[in-house]
Amino acid sequence: MHYQMEMALSLLAALALGLMIGIERGWSGRDSEEGARVAGVRTFSLIGLSGGVFAILAQQWGVWLIITGFVVVAILIAASYISHSKLSDDAGITTEFSMLLTFALAIWAASGDPLPALSCGAVVVALLGHKKNLHKLLKRISPKAFYSGITLLLISVVVLPLLPDEGYGPWQALNPYWLWWMVVLISGLSFIGYLFTQLLGEKRGTLITAIAGGFASSTAVTLTMARFAKRNSHTAIYVSGMLLACSIMFPRVLIEVFVVNHQLLGILWPSITLMFLGALVVMVMIYRQQKQKAPSNASDITINNPLQLGTAIQFGVLLAVILLLSEAMKQWFGDAGIYSLAIISGLMDVDAITLSLSRSAQNELSPEVAVMGIILACASNTLLKGIMFASVAGIKLHYKYAVYMTLAIVPGLLYGFLNVL
Repeated sequence: MHYQMEMALSLLAALALGLMIGIERGWSGRDSEEGARVAGVRTFSLIGLSGGVFAILAQQWGVWLIITGFVVVAILIAASYISHSKLSDDAGITTEFSMLLTFALAIWAASGDPLPALSCGAVVVALLGHKKNLHKLLKRISPKAFYSGITLLLISVVVLPLLPDEGYGPWQALNPYWLWWMVVLISGLSFIGYLFTQLLGEKRGTLITAIAGGFASSTAVTLTMARFAKRNSHTAIYVSGMLLACSIMFPRVLIEVFVVNHQLLGILWPSITLMFLGALVVMVMIYRQQKQKAPSNASDITINNPLQLGTAIQFGVLLAVILLLSEAMKQWFGDAGIYSLAIISGLMDVDAITLSLSRSAQNELSPEVAVMGIILACASNTLLKGIMFASVAGIKLHYKYAVYMTLAIVPGLLYGFLNVL
């Protein structure tokens, strides 16, 4: 009795797969004339049930029965495609391939793994049902963005496993595997932001695009917003966009610390969160002060491709240099040397000093010193962005925004000085 119930459930799972995919294919071709469709609900259901039957019979007669059944089904599907292509101009093979996949998934479901097979079937239905959305997505993604994704795969899947995982150089500070893994991490975060700017297009507005651009390059967004503000008398929207892009740096820093040394988060997150909230509060205040809003079109916001092999190598070199400098400054000048390096490095790149100090805190560097260094780097970088914006947009009219950004990070700095040191 138990065997019969198990067999019935296996056949039911196989049939369910055929029904799921068949309903989608039938719905997709519902406007076609009767007999014009290659396959519908009944055909897919029969294919699913056939896969389940072959899987159960193979338990007694051997795996060759499944192979035979698969070949026979493939031949029938090929013959159907040839016959249909002669009567129609549609050369697509989506339905035919779905039929073959349905048979394979049905065999899988009836072989003792119904849940993974049904999950794959759900993915198949989702892919088939979102044809228009997928095509729109492809139109929004530029070739440059696509090849950037290929570059990310290249530096992560191909290059990373080949590197040695051991320390080299002074103080054994340079680990090629770890350095490149950090390059992959930062490149991936930047690529996510860059990809979102591509997907959002020109209709989502300045503020939304600024958030996405902040993950790719808050410096680029800051400069772009400053140019907008210079040409327009209503600057609130552009200042808000700049502040949003700059505020993205704070959750990004928390993500990097979590990946490298999550034990620092307990000390770090209050200060970083206060800075993040401070930037958001200042943004809301500035936005509300000015009643007339500038057009929210973000079509001129351009983010350069952050995922180029040359850029990845440059960041790896910068990270290696800062790693060596952090070890040297710790040895030569103690904690004061670390803080000085953090402030100077933050002016150039927050990511490198954040990763370097997080790693050093796993060895001899005090966690409190590492956290304070990261806080100082975030502060110096935020101040630089404020000065940069005011300088490009017009220092006489916009110097106050640099002052506002300074005030935004004061609570986080004070918390760090009082509770971390």
